[in-house]
Amino acid sequence: MEHYLDNAATTKPCAEAAAAVMSCISSHYGNPSSLHRKGLEAQHEVEYARNQVAGALGCKAQEIVFTSGATESTNLALCGAAAAYGRKRKKIITSAVEHASVRETMAHLETLGFTVVSVPPAEDGLYHAEDFLKEVDKDTCMVSIMLVNNENGYRMPVEEVFRTVKRRDPDIITHCDAVQGFLKVSFKPRTLCADLVSLSGHKVHALKGAGALYIRQGVRLKSVLYGSRQEKGLRPGTEGVPVIAAFGAAAEKLVLTMDERYDAVSGLRSSLIEQLKEMDGVIIRDLPSASPYVLNISLLGYRSEIVLHYLEQREVYISSGSACSKGASSGVLELFGAKPAEVDSALRISFCSDNTEEDIAALVQGLKDAQKDLMH
Repeated sequence: MEHYLDNAATTKPCAEAAAAVMSCISSHYGNPSSLHRKGLEAQHEVEYARNQVAGALGCKAQEIVFTSGATESTNLALCGAAAAYGRKRKKIITSAVEHASVRETMAHLETLGFTVVSVPPAEDGLYHAEDFLKEVDKDTCMVSIMLVNNENGYRMPVEEVFRTVKRRDPDIITHCDAVQGFLKVSFKPRTLCADLVSLSGHKVHALKGAGALYIRQGVRLKSVLYGSRQEKGLRPGTEGVPVIAAFGAAAEKLVLTMDERYDAVSGLRSSLIEQLKEMDGVIIRDLPSASPYVLNISLLGYRSEIVLHYLEQREVYISSGSACSKGASSGVLELFGAKPAEVDSALRISFCSDNTEEDIAALVQGLKDAQKDLMH
């Protein structure tokens, strides 16, 4: 029996997403830019999905631009806003624990003359709004903070930071990578005071290859890609209608059960923590305000990769950190205070509402057996 607990890396597509894909492949296969009926059918699928995603996010349909995924959304948001608003202001503030799509884009912007301030956690190992706010000045053009950390589930103080930033200077652009928060924790772009929000389809039971960028009405972005005029000219190229339709279908389904899923996942996470506390040699990173969808632990003395493959043989699937890091340390856990030995043995368990107590039991037994069978 398969026990999949790596949902922060990707999720299994739901039945509604799969049905949407098949409908587009078999019937609505036209090019959305074509003027004949088949093209109009495909365009209808895209616009219907746009309304579904907007409804789930709590915004207007015209504020959603579809992309190939959250990495592209983030590149468009950061580079597009920097080009539009960074002619005179050259300072960007972010956190030091962002996803690679933000970190690498910030590194690129530094080569273009921008000063990027990466704020680390405070001495208590947590983030506080003032850590960011003290860096904001008249040269700041943008602030970018993730909603939920993808490696340990820590929820960043986005709303408090963005709200205060906007009160001080409404012209500062605010961007949020909400990939691990969308349809998992309750938020809306306007309550966050976010001008730009990056989303991913395959993290919410849709398919890989579809993402979205929320762009608050009135915010200007300069395109970073060139070609035709799809998606308001911000994302040129023929839309991936099947995966976009799947994204919309999954969003429409999940938004209706967000509270119930949150409670269910919270129960599973608590159950796992209680069972792990009974084991020796396990460090549990149960950070305050963390999303219940992600839990990071260390099985001290056992390298992460070896444990992963041991569990894989039992059809238990977890990860050692961000899937985008390909097994290498991103440095995030170290910034949150983890020691080198703890990072070397770090494991990330990430849940969805399809998970059961049987999945938890299989994982715990697998970890116990790994301590017996594997060499330190």
